[in-house]
Amino acid sequence: MSRHFDNAEGVSETHDPATHDFVFNQTMFRIKDPKRTLAFYTEVMGMTLVKRFDFPEMKFTLYFMAALSPEQVKAISTDNDERIKQTFAMPAMLELTHNWGDEDNDEVSYHNGNSDPRGFGHIGFAVPDIDASCERFESFGVPFVKKPNDGKMKGIAFIQDPDGYWIEIFTPERQPELLKDHLG
Repeated sequence: MSRHFDNAEGVSETHDPATHDFVFNQTMFRIKDPKRTLAFYTEVMGMTLVKRFDFPEMKFTLYFMAALSPEQVKAISTDNDERIKQTFAMPAMLELTHNWGDEDNDEVSYHNGNSDPRGFGHIGFAVPDIDASCERFESFGVPFVKKPNDGKMKGIAFIQDPDGYWIEIFTPERQPELLKDHLG
């Protein structure tokens, strides 16, 4: 029996036991202005700042963000060393990296991967109701790349964070029906 749920060329059946406890922990974005970007991810996206690390000698700060429910927030330790361990063990964190002084430098901007040369594309958030969520994003003035009823793929949206990174918004329960029209 395969360990995979779908077939694709290049997929390996080998599953080295040494990798069984690996956890995908983080995706890193460089950010220009932490005040603006942290407000977006905490207020608009509802994320929690789990840990902040300042590196004065190298002049940068790391902010580790997680999408946590109120119950999950209660499980985060107030002990610094324990919270550091939790930060680096938690799945699907967003690491925001701020190089000090970038906020005052008009020449600094970051490539979001969606213009040439293309590379990185986006992160994604599952939401209970895409329409209500998009109305909420509009009330905050969040820029949209694509609204749920735009384009060929209906039912998904793309918004941008303050640094121009794309965020896909979707409702999991709607995906099977929406994808039927596009799958070969």
